[in-house]
Amino acid sequence: MIRAVEASQAVSAPVLAAYRYCETVTGQQARNFAYGIRLLPTAERRAMSALYAFSRRVDDIGDGELPGAVKVERLEDTRALLARVRAGAVEEDDTDPVAVALTHAAGVFPIPLGGLDELIDGVQMDVRGATYETWDDLKVYCRCVAGAIGRLSLGVFGTEPGARGVERAPEYADTLGLALQLTNILRDVREDAEGGRTYLPADDLAKFGCSAGFAGPTPPEGSDFAGLIHFEVRRARALFAEGYRLLPMLDRRSGACVAAMAGIYRRLLDRIERDPEAVLRGRVSLPGREKAYVAVRGLSGFDTRHVSRHTLRGRA
Repeated sequence: MIRAVEASQAVSAPVLAAYRYCETVTGQQARNFAYGIRLLPTAERRAMSALYAFSRRVDDIGDGELPGAVKVERLEDTRALLARVRAGAVEEDDTDPVAVALTHAAGVFPIPLGGLDELIDGVQMDVRGATYETWDDLKVYCRCVAGAIGRLSLGVFGTEPGARGVERAPEYADTLGLALQLTNILRDVREDAEGGRTYLPADDLAKFGCSAGFAGPTPPEGSDFAGLIHFEVRRARALFAEGYRLLPMLDRRSGACVAAMAGIYRRLLDRIERDPEAVLRGRVSLPGREKAYVAVRGLSGFDTRHVSRHTLRGRA
């Protein structure tokens, strides 16, 4: 997916205002995402903010307090709006700034908007109260709510001409999304349980004696909670290792963006691994200075060079 569109077009005042709205939403609500997209050129950063703002709207419907039937109706309304965006039927003076910005972004970059349909599908799974027996079952959900975002982002980033193995770039973007989502699931175990949701596969919970769930600040009695967390951390690390193969296929600033976002989540994973029960006591997070360090490291290209060296060794 080589970058095929010139992104430095002039932007009209209504579209610029719509992008500013999306950037405000992103800055206020996307703690980790915002650190990464700061590293992008203006056009790419605006497009990513539009994608985030639309995705945030979908997530907020799923996470809100409305009755399930109303949530389903709202999600279908959002899907209908997406169909208008896909058809280019949203005018610049439309009253919905997210739709205006996303329509413009989709005209500038080859964004596979079907990924947002997948996101809506995933949130509908939440609304239905879906649970997951196996990792293969959970992967379907993760691909909808996170893998699709990876593929959408790749539409904005594009790939470098002549990059090796570029035909697998969407697969790697998808896998990186799975790694991020699994990290989110581990971080939010207690919060999700309080909301009546369980994402970790039932067979994993049973294997480690955790089928009773996580309603309190301590693990279920007699369980091997640390063993469960370490098992899932290893799974997430394997996904990160595979997804990181995307980095050498991106230009420097897009690679820095991806490395920064993934790096923040990998450090979250480190913290969770060191103290598994921390996820039952509250949300595990990184201080701003550590996120800034990860962003600088991403911009330096260290992670991209590291992946490139290991990839070449693997082919030797």
